[in-house]
Amino acid sequence: MTKYIFVTGGVTSSLGKGIVSASLAKLLQARGFKVTIQKFDPYINVDPGTLNPYEHGECYVTEDGAETDLDLGHYERFLNIFTTQANNVTTGRIYQSVINKEREGAFLGKTVQVIPHITDEIKQRMQLLSTFGYDIIITEIGGTVGDIESLPFIEAVRQLQWEMPDEDCIVVHLTLVPYLKAAKELKTKPTQHSVKMMSENGVHPDIIVCRTEQPLSKELKSKIALFCNVKPEAVIEAADARSIYEVPLLMQEEQLDVIVLKKLNITWFPEPDLTVWKGFLAKLLHPKSTVTIGLIGKYIELQDAYKSILEAFIHAGAINECKVVVQDVHSEFITPENVDEKLEGLDGLLVAPGFGLRGIDGKILAVQYAREKGLPFFGICLGMQMSVIEYARNVLKLSHAHSTEMDAGTKDPVIDLMEGQKSVTSKGGTMRLGAYPCKIQKGTLAYEIYGTEHISERHRHRWELNNKYLDALQQAGLKASGTNPETNLVEIVEIPGHPFFIGVQYHPELKSTVENPHPLFVHFVKAAKAFAARKDNLAGESLPNELV
Repeated sequence: MTKYIFVTGGVTSSLGKGIVSASLAKLLQARGFKVTIQKFDPYINVDPGTLNPYEHGECYVTEDGAETDLDLGHYERFLNIFTTQANNVTTGRIYQSVINKEREGAFLGKTVQVIPHITDEIKQRMQLLSTFGYDIIITEIGGTVGDIESLPFIEAVRQLQWEMPDEDCIVVHLTLVPYLKAAKELKTKPTQHSVKMMSENGVHPDIIVCRTEQPLSKELKSKIALFCNVKPEAVIEAADARSIYEVPLLMQEEQLDVIVLKKLNITWFPEPDLTVWKGFLAKLLHPKSTVTIGLIGKYIELQDAYKSILEAFIHAGAINECKVVVQDVHSEFITPENVDEKLEGLDGLLVAPGFGLRGIDGKILAVQYAREKGLPFFGICLGMQMSVIEYARNVLKLSHAHSTEMDAGTKDPVIDLMEGQKSVTSKGGTMRLGAYPCKIQKGTLAYEIYGTEHISERHRHRWELNNKYLDALQQAGLKASGTNPETNLVEIVEIPGHPFFIGVQYHPELKSTVENPHPLFVHFVKAAKAFAARKDNLAGESLPNELV
């Protein structure tokens, strides 16, 4: 029988339910259990694919082409497994499914209501992954207890707790214990009210995880246990960590996984094997060198917009025993007059993905700077397309070269809408999404990085390199080193002879994990280290001998 763990949140949002869920899953996985995590989001959008990054951060894409919540990225990075369409469900998807069934006559003329029809649909989705043979399914409920949007999900959890044996279904509640500087003490009242509110809806937590900036004393834990009706050992301290990747070890110290297993009546389990994880963390927390990478984007005010890229840099930095300092550079404010000032001192430059005209000119200037200065360059999706436009303008001398996304009437559409997208009018879930194959030419930088001819990477785009310009671009020195074997769509471009210049149409950051850092990021950071070392050597050579 599959066991179910539901993770809810109280007091405030952004406490880290996704990280706590992923950390618990990692500990259970390390003990030999087959575990997965799913996220239920209370918003009415069918998926986050049409949301502006300022609204919801990054849209994470799975292997099977689902546009999902960014927490699924944490799940994959921690567990080193793929998630699917079934791992992320929204209120919009639930209601869409129920309404479609009603239109088909599936309810035999009954009045369709939140209970039982909506909650039945939620429960069915909550248990769907059990058919894949998982021992334990962790379900994160988005939002905060008390939100009107979350009520149907809380009710569905209540019904499942009522329907299942006690040892098959437990609830972990994440809450905040704030520290009041004026009073110089931690306050438990918000946690008490949060648990009371959830209990009023018929759901009582089995374990309470307390986010806190100050250590919880034994007395405070006992107080929370007494007023929230849980055992003292079921009150878990979740202190701020140096890195999210330290959280599993902190949760292990608090014995969260042991308490969970006992609540689930699993009495035999081996010690967790976290050797690889601890090795990664040691390198992450004790780097031997530092590089500075410029992240050129237009959503830099919101770090969640580029979450997977930032995490991929952490993974790649640890492998290189190097701290990667990401310097945010807003592309909208890069001009020909200030580009040198804004980008000097960098050891590498990544032009980020995105959509729309805003900030495009700055991205093109950044690409030109990296190409001409020999600065290691990495372009992802739109970043790759900007490298093509820059090359066409400044090397091929096609001054009007552009993408039809930004200039529908451009004389030289070196980037154009994919043929299969030209008849598409609906926005949601209609891009080229998910994993597609790519064949890499031997003898190229891409082949050196991957070490194989055949790869598969995840996509999220509508525009592509226009193959009508491919011969001219290649003759001028921009090499298409990777293409889709079925459509000839260009997936990778690079400049031979440049220290490191590569652009990819896909999103490699989505497949980088702790145990398998993405090779493109690993080699990019390695190239940045080499560039930094050359800078240091040149600086040393210019100093008087006594100062070298």
